[in-house]
Amino acid sequence: MLFNSFNFLLFFPIVVLGFYLVPHKLRWLWLLAASYYFYMAHEPVLILLLIVSTLVDYYCGLKMYKAKPKTKKLFLALSTGVNIGILFVFKYLYFFTSSIQDFLSFFGASTVQEEPLNSYNFGQLLLPIGISFYTFQTLSYSIEVYRGNFRPEKHLGKFALYVSFFPQLVAGPIERASHLLPQLVRKVSIDLPNIKKGLILMAWGFFLKVVVADRLGIYVDEAFIDPESPHGVSLILGSIFFCFQIYYDFSAYTSIAIGAARVMGYDLVQNFNRPFFATSASQFWKRWHISFMRWLRDYLYRPLVRNFKLNRFSAVIIVFFINGLWHGANWTFVIWSLLNALLLVLEVATNRFRTKLFRKLKIPKRIIALTGWSVMAAYLTISLIFFRSPSIAHALAYIRSMFYFKSLHFNILGNYLELFLCFLFILIVQTIHYFKGNNRVYELVTNQSRPMRWGLYIGYIMVIVLFSINRQNTFIYFQF
Repeated sequence: MLFNSFNFLLFFPIVVLGFYLVPHKLRWLWLLAASYYFYMAHEPVLILLLIVSTLVDYYCGLKMYKAKPKTKKLFLALSTGVNIGILFVFKYLYFFTSSIQDFLSFFGASTVQEEPLNSYNFGQLLLPIGISFYTFQTLSYSIEVYRGNFRPEKHLGKFALYVSFFPQLVAGPIERASHLLPQLVRKVSIDLPNIKKGLILMAWGFFLKVVVADRLGIYVDEAFIDPESPHGVSLILGSIFFCFQIYYDFSAYTSIAIGAARVMGYDLVQNFNRPFFATSASQFWKRWHISFMRWLRDYLYRPLVRNFKLNRFSAVIIVFFINGLWHGANWTFVIWSLLNALLLVLEVATNRFRTKLFRKLKIPKRIIALTGWSVMAAYLTISLIFFRSPSIAHALAYIRSMFYFKSLHFNILGNYLELFLCFLFILIVQTIHYFKGNNRVYELVTNQSRPMRWGLYIGYIMVIVLFSINRQNTFIYFQF
């Protein structure tokens, strides 16, 4: 079920009303049923994978808690194997199979399994929405129980709710059990100010999605259709717009998810912290998709450095290789991620040299920050072309064509009003994020007088009615 759909606008008020009417002891059951219904609205049979993952991790968690070290490792391996196995089969099996075939074909070899592989269309396997998110969420639970940092949840239903909680089920944020599970078992009372904040965050998310991100997507789609266009300016603008499109699209989902949870008295972790104001690669990756990057740090980077004794740079390369694969079964995602890893490694490796050089030259901190921001912005604009492109060849052709300036034509939609609105809304959103961040947008409304608040409510409705894009696009991160 899409957040930006009429079905959700009917579904959510019913869930909230039922949540506050149902006795506290039964609320977990109400939310679990709502969460399963929410997920099954997309493809009912795929709920079985979610249930399998839930049962395996619940069982392994209970067995690990008081087991001996060797036994704990066996159950952690079982949990990891089942979850990664499901993820591999449904998301990566066809990708790796075809990649191996392409590799062998490049050297003039072929596999004896070529006929059977062609007779069975692996590409027809359905990609369960949100599988990468809930898989990593349940894995974090198993790892924390294994490490002794968290006591396993004995109530199967409440653990199932932790895995499937509908606001963040499909595209995060990826919640730790230590943060979300205690909230799901505590008694929640009606808190009108908190409900109001939640609704405002949801409204902000809807605005980001249907007014801004989807509008930018129209230009981006047109620009990426023809990567060999002679109009380099339009391609540059298309890549810039895609940076903002993916940011607003993803942060829109997060805002709606956090707002929906807050309406019911639950707090989800923030997933963004003004990433496009970052002045370095390390700063950007601490502000972008925060819950996932912390997952990679805690469960992959640190074990690689501490347990496997890898140097920091090798660990970063491995982490960003996994980051790329997590985003999609395509080498374009891997290249996008490794390009960012390269920038991060260069930044860390040259940090002392640059610091001494800047001090020696007495360059003002503002100039250093502005230069860092410019480099980061340009790098994102180029690297995200691989993220958006269907193939490496497409991305390379797009980048080459960006530097062909046979004309200054950029209005590829033929509509100057729409182009103006794209720039205007980017300016508005970035200004709001600069002053309020991603998590305090509701202060723009709650800190106003009553007449001003009602004026903002009416203005918001008018903006949605007049400027929303009626395409009901799925969120970009649904595919991951």
